[in-house]
Amino acid sequence: MKRVAILQSCYIPWKGYFDLINSVDEFILYDDCQYTRQDWRNRNRIKTPNGTRWLTIPVTIDGLYEQRLDETVVADPDWSSRHWDIVAQAYRKAPFFATYRDEIEAAYGRCASEPRLSAINRAFLETLCRLLGVETKLSWSTDYAASGSRTERVVSLCVHAHADLYLSGPRGRSYIDASLFEQAGVELTYFDYDGYPEYPQLYPPFEHTVTVLDLLFSVGPDAPSFMKTFTTAAGPRA
Repeated sequence: MKRVAILQSCYIPWKGYFDLINSVDEFILYDDCQYTRQDWRNRNRIKTPNGTRWLTIPVTIDGLYEQRLDETVVADPDWSSRHWDIVAQAYRKAPFFATYRDEIEAAYGRCASEPRLSAINRAFLETLCRLLGVETKLSWSTDYAASGSRTERVVSLCVHAHADLYLSGPRGRSYIDASLFEQAGVELTYFDYDGYPEYPQLYPPFEHTVTVLDLLFSVGPDAPSFMKTFTTAAGPRA
């Protein structure tokens, strides 16, 4: 059974995003859809001594916000060095910051000259998947000749990717037309983000919805044991 998930790319997303990737055989980055502002596409949060802080990649947008996500370009070429300096300052005392410092800094360096937001997001996803041990295939929605809009397009992507099962995020319950999956012979299921355990985190109180960098810098190679879909020495959490 081939399992597929489809989601827009995000900037260094939280642990749940990587659990979703790890749950499927192919993860399709749905970046030929409309760019959404004030969303996770170009920003995420880190922990600091003064609370959570947004890191936002400045992008150029058209007046009506009708551009596609994969058409969105960076507005300030200095964003990467600035973000890295902020991350390094916030996590320099984290137990495993030194373990991952060189690889994360290198990822920021590689993205410094990349003008496209989608490419930046994918570059970080690939780096972080490797560090977490995720081997799921990543692809673009534009790799397939899918058609339709909304649920129809998602179903079309599943059919073109030869999916037997589509794993949606929990928000999909509010807008997905399940009957279209049934008609296409694709099983529809939903991921559950509830029940994550807390881990030793800098700067209380604990916050789950921050970038996965927080988890890596805090617990290092033990990060999978604080996620839901990874097999650890104690067995899978979910």
